Amino acid sequence: MEPTTLNFKAQARDALADEPLRSALSHLSGNVGRGRDAAIAALPEFDALRDRAVEIKNHTLANLDFYLEKFEEKVNESGGHVHWCRDPEEAREKVLELCQSVDAKSVTKGKSMISEEMELNPFLEENGITPVETDLGEYIIQLAGETPSHIIAPAIHKTKDQVSDLFHKHHQALGKMERLSEGEDLVAEARDILRDKYLAADVGITGANFLISETGSTVIVTNEGNGDLTQMLPKMHIVLASLEKVVPNLDDVATLLRVLARSASGQEMSVYTTFSTGPRRADDPDGPDAFHVILLDNGRSEMLGTEIQDILRCIRCGACFAHCPVYSSIGGHAYGWVYSGPMGAALTPALIGVEQGHHLPSASPICGRCEEVCPMRIPLPKLFRHWRERAFEQKVYGARVRFAQNIWGWAARHPRIYRLAGRIAANMLSRPSGRFRWLPFAGGWTKSRDFPAATGTTFADQWRAKRGSRS
Repeated sequence: MEPTTLNFKAQARDALADEPLRSALSHLSGNVGRGRDAAIAALPEFDALRDRAVEIKNHTLANLDFYLEKFEEKVNESGGHVHWCRDPEEAREKVLELCQSVDAKSVTKGKSMISEEMELNPFLEENGITPVETDLGEYIIQLAGETPSHIIAPAIHKTKDQVSDLFHKHHQALGKMERLSEGEDLVAEARDILRDKYLAADVGITGANFLISETGSTVIVTNEGNGDLTQMLPKMHIVLASLEKVVPNLDDVATLLRVLARSASGQEMSVYTTFSTGPRRADDPDGPDAFHVILLDNGRSEMLGTEIQDILRCIRCGACFAHCPVYSSIGGHAYGWVYSGPMGAALTPALIGVEQGHHLPSASPICGRCEEVCPMRIPLPKLFRHWRERAFEQKVYGARVRFAQNIWGWAARHPRIYRLAGRIAANMLSRPSGRFRWLPFAGGWTKSRDFPAATGTTFADQWRAKRGSRS
């Protein structure tokens, strides 16, 4: 996927003007956010589990080479194979080689953001292999010719009417002539069409939520069961994963699963949690004849031991998306690359470079809500500040932005001037209505929303008065 991150501002403006998109996103922070809050409230030890989950991932990242090598050893013992790939091109070629080894003509796929990072689907099509997305959300956006806008809900930007139009357009050639409008009917039609695809596929490709070093198993977490059919029915199962997905043992996976589902969808546990260990054995009733795991680095190893290592703890739950005012206003496509939302704003500059990705961390208000809800306690605001600093140091920002930042920095180093300027601004920006529809030098804000008026006093003055009242 060619990044369009440099066009973030224009893409965000277009998204803000897209009424169907705003309608589709309207339930995100409400329904999803409330579901998460309720599930966590019902588990008193959730914060203790978060702390343990952070310990597990930090320990694993500190010993990543050991656990990856042990994982490969166990996969080999079970009859599978592990393939180490440095970049997306190498990973694509390995997938193609494996597919061609069984003369594959069609491939079913479970949801995998790594396959998006690899740009796998267009590559397979160019080489005469038809990929079929089996996750309902992924299937919808495949019909639409789009990419995922969310890491766990790929088609969250689509309204029900848009999905109905897509199905009616594409399914008529398959004998489905009626335009359906009810959600249950649309799901049933997709299930009916995909059933034959599962049976015809030569290869099944899935992602992996976790890789278990102790057993050589891969784990996928789904709510549809499509992942199970994708990996059990074809003669070959290929797993795509990045290096940081490995965890030491089954106990550790159990801990991570307890925080994952609650954070992702407000469930105690996802409907399907599937462990796969090697190819089909002689006494197995089903399963693939061959089992391959492709491990993609693509810059992850270079992140180890740096200021941005914390983002490698991410378990792709999407909690930060549901609570982010930026994502909930513009959706995922405006971000311009594979990963969107707060985690994408922290990860993308590491994968495609700060020159390409600097707009994303700069778009965050750094309200801290994303860090607050993250089950892995990733300090996302700190990472945003890190990337902003790198962009400033590398002179990625334009001259006007750098000038404004230098002025602010100078004022911040002179407290008296800073406080005086703050008082002047607080008085000038106070207004009985409590808002401004327009302000000079703030057009980027007021084009889409009002600017809140000041109270007439600065935070420093209020803090000083509060401390004085206690003495």
